[in-house]
Amino acid sequence: MALPLQGTFHPAGFLLRIRTNSQHVLDAATESWGDYPEQLHSGDALEFRVVVQDVPQSGGVLCGVPRHRVQGHLCSVVSDADNFASLDLTALQAAIYISQRTAEDHAWLRWSFVESLAYLLLAQRSVVPVHAACVARNGSGILLCGASEAGKSTLAYACAREGWTYLSDDAVFLLPDSIAPVAIGRHRQVRFRPDAPRLFPELEPFASRLRPNGKMAIEVPVRELTHVHAAASTTLTHVVLLDRNESAGAAMQPVPSQALLDRMLADIPSYGAEVDAMHERSIARLLTLPTLRLRYSSLEGALQCLAQLTAPQLISATR
Repeated sequence: MALPLQGTFHPAGFLLRIRTNSQHVLDAATESWGDYPEQLHSGDALEFRVVVQDVPQSGGVLCGVPRHRVQGHLCSVVSDADNFASLDLTALQAAIYISQRTAEDHAWLRWSFVESLAYLLLAQRSVVPVHAACVARNGSGILLCGASEAGKSTLAYACAREGWTYLSDDAVFLLPDSIAPVAIGRHRQVRFRPDAPRLFPELEPFASRLRPNGKMAIEVPVRELTHVHAAASTTLTHVVLLDRNESAGAAMQPVPSQALLDRMLADIPSYGAEVDAMHERSIARLLTLPTLRLRYSSLEGALQCLAQLTAPQLISATR
């Protein structure tokens, strides 16, 4: 099948080339990575060939949550007969087949195929994915870790409202070959639970919708939050484990870093011994950073504790 359209994109600052027969695919990729105008990091290019299939009358079904299966260097990603992909993890290439209905729903397309498969391929050599939020202030980057519903997205956005730099709400990428621990954020969107407008009234105009993972959420482009300053990357100085407890005040205390980092590794899919070893080496570099547990019940208390970590006098004394 002829794929006459092509585009060049830079997820997390790396090179991705897409060939397709649908402008929807290129538009969805632009929504994901349009503010990465050039390649920021060296590495092998990713290659996508995306075919939007012509299903008469119905346009095909909207994809559900795809299932991933890996055998050696081959990966299959299957939602249904109209929406599936085959990946070569060594060649860093993907052949993706989607329905017209999936192509037209850019949020679904990005979540299920465009973004997720780009980051899956990057995780083979170029980045290490970490389930965490990230914010920065006064030149210090803080990794906010925790289980689901620990408040990572909410606290990251609350920091941004107070003048912090926003990098990510729940996914961060580490550069494996970096001497200093550099975090790359997914800083173009912020995702919230449907009740977020109760805390942040400015989110009221944004409608919640069902995400492909079956959860209701509000996805807000950062460009529409004019009060938020975002950045693509930062140098990490602290790792903070969030422990939200409605009956506790706000307080921080050191915690053993190894246990926290073991949990980070457990969240990363296994892609074989060589890739897993690269991920482990990169995560282990975080052992050099102060690791703290933040127990909190209110955003105000949590913000006060985090501000102490980035106070100019403290940073100067530490350096």
